Amino acid sequence: MDSGFLKHLQGELDGIAEAGMLKRERQITGPQGGRIAVGDRTMVNLCANNYLGLADHPEIAAAAIEAIQHYGFGMASVRFICGTLDLHRELEQATAKFLGKDDSILFAACFDANGGLFESLLGPEDAIISDALNHASIIDGVRLSKAKRYRYASSDMDDLEDQLKLAVLEGSRFRLIVTDGVFSMDGHIAKLAEIRALADKYEAIIAVDDCHATGHLGPKGRGTGALTGAEVDIITGTFGKTLGGAMGGFIAGPQQAIDLLRQRARPYLFSNALAPAVAAGSLKALELADKADDLRATLMAHTRRFRAGLAEAGFDLLDGETPIIPVMLGEASKAQDLAAALDKRGVYVAGFFFPVVPKGKARIRTQMSAALTQDDVDFAIGAFAEAGRELGII
Repeated sequence: MDSGFLKHLQGELDGIAEAGMLKRERQITGPQGGRIAVGDRTMVNLCANNYLGLADHPEIAAAAIEAIQHYGFGMASVRFICGTLDLHRELEQATAKFLGKDDSILFAACFDANGGLFESLLGPEDAIISDALNHASIIDGVRLSKAKRYRYASSDMDDLEDQLKLAVLEGSRFRLIVTDGVFSMDGHIAKLAEIRALADKYEAIIAVDDCHATGHLGPKGRGTGALTGAEVDIITGTFGKTLGGAMGGFIAGPQQAIDLLRQRARPYLFSNALAPAVAAGSLKALELADKADDLRATLMAHTRRFRAGLAEAGFDLLDGETPIIPVMLGEASKAQDLAAALDKRGVYVAGFFFPVVPKGKARIRTQMSAALTQDDVDFAIGAFAEAGRELGII
């Protein structure tokens, strides 16, 4: 390869490192859980999206093993050619039933689901009105669409209404409002009841990315629509977080939309079908989540306890009620320093900074899990307080 190009790449990497923004990966040597093995240490884990603690559930593992024994390891093709299993349709139908929709369609990840949604359903005559803090996958999916794009300040209903009025004034045929259900970096919930009212007023469709809600928020884990009492037209989500933590995404919605996505969604048409083990494990995870009121109660008890403990210690927290609890630090270097200090104390966290979050908004995003014990939560509170005092953060 051209040496000049490689030198350029190294310069980019050096610049990232000098700015204190280099991301480093750590190797885990065991299953995902409330405590994880990192090398020869066991650490309290506050990083995973393993909200109900299902990532190492024995019934899910058994279902995955049985699927491999029956169906083999992989599909080696896309579904419309030679890759659809009865398992795939069972999972799609179970997902739709869980969310109260006509049908659903599977993708390799929710990033792919969001990447295929807008281009498939909307044309240049249509409008997409998107929350400014939406996930990168939504942003990229919207860019792929030929629909006209509008953006409203995050959770600002006045601005959303202004953008809807503009979309109507400019002659849009159909209008689709898209938002995260739970904003993954801040942990707050979209104002879906208010968005629904505006959607009805301006004849708009609502699509919600509920990756950080499906399975653990709302009655029976039905997500942010159920939590807020708002009807959501289209839901995108993942099996890679609450629902077993493996991989795979979905879109759930009206039958006509799902049928058209099967014909047009490029990430669906040109990606291998989900591996049998992932499909079977996710199906079992949905079954477990449906009955997991005890785990949801544990998760929220941990959330309240941890948030109160950090606030009492003097940390700057973003307001919220979800298991995502961001500890705001401002500078990337502070986030990295606190993460390192916590690592020494046996708490596994990660610093988040630009470009993952806006400049000046660096943080440690902590996440609760039902896999944690109360002792784990109290240990983490103590470690945060000790490290924060040592670094002069609190």
